[in-house]
Amino acid sequence: MRLDVAFDLDFSLCCGQVFRWRKIDGWWYGVVGEHVVKIRQCGDQLEFENIHREFVQNYFGLNDDLAKIKSCVGKDDYVRSALKRFEGLRIVRQLPWECLISFICATYKSIAAIELMLKKLSIKYGEKQVFDGLDFFTFPTIERLANASENGLQECGLGYRAKYVQKTARKILDETINLEDLKTLPYLEGRKVLLEFSGVGFKVADCVLLFSLEKMEAFPVDVWVKRVILNHYANQLPAETVKKMQSHNSLTNNEYQKIGDFARSYFGQYAGYAQEYLFHFERTQR
Repeated sequence: MRLDVAFDLDFSLCCGQVFRWRKIDGWWYGVVGEHVVKIRQCGDQLEFENIHREFVQNYFGLNDDLAKIKSCVGKDDYVRSALKRFEGLRIVRQLPWECLISFICATYKSIAAIELMLKKLSIKYGEKQVFDGLDFFTFPTIERLANASENGLQECGLGYRAKYVQKTARKILDETINLEDLKTLPYLEGRKVLLEFSGVGFKVADCVLLFSLEKMEAFPVDVWVKRVILNHYANQLPAETVKKMQSHNSLTNNEYQKIGDFARSYFGQYAGYAQEYLFHFERTQR
């Protein structure tokens, strides 16, 4: 498949938005739904197996007008530096169920720890598939995790997150909730629904909204993004808010919402794209 848009596969899969892809001999392998995906980039060519072109276009956000997005969010030298450094990074469209559970598990964990946790979870509760002589595992279904024991989930390294995963899965199963339907809701309404799930706060909700529900105005804030805001955008926020944020490592819900409101006002409708570039830029500077 010949690319006629800016895209960088490595940047898009290594920037902390997905956790179950691995690179082997120059090829990226991942499991999306029931399918093992194999893909690599050679210049302006994408080569892939076991999937179709439409999947690639949608999953990797190739229909996004990246030039328009960059023009919209490129408000200052710092974010323009991030956009230039990671040219071609795109927001992927994950399956909402896997994305939701992944980010519930991701709370206060490093990317390496998240990857290991989700790998163990998939091996224990997913279905094995063999592709290219390699073993892969589908992500556990809602039913499997709803019926899993808390101890069984803890054995996968989830710790206190086990009860959140179990309760969320049970709620979705018992109430026959279709997460895909949240795509039709406005951003704030979708966030309100997600916040009703066990283990979901503002940051997890925003990650799910941005990385799987196509809400490009969602602006997840973690320690890295908080650092970006304090170091480069403090003059855009009330002085009292900045002072309070500097006094502690965490974020109150009020502070979180003020940052998100600022980001949407400043960066516009594609604030989530600005977030991912700034997050990856800040995280890789050290």
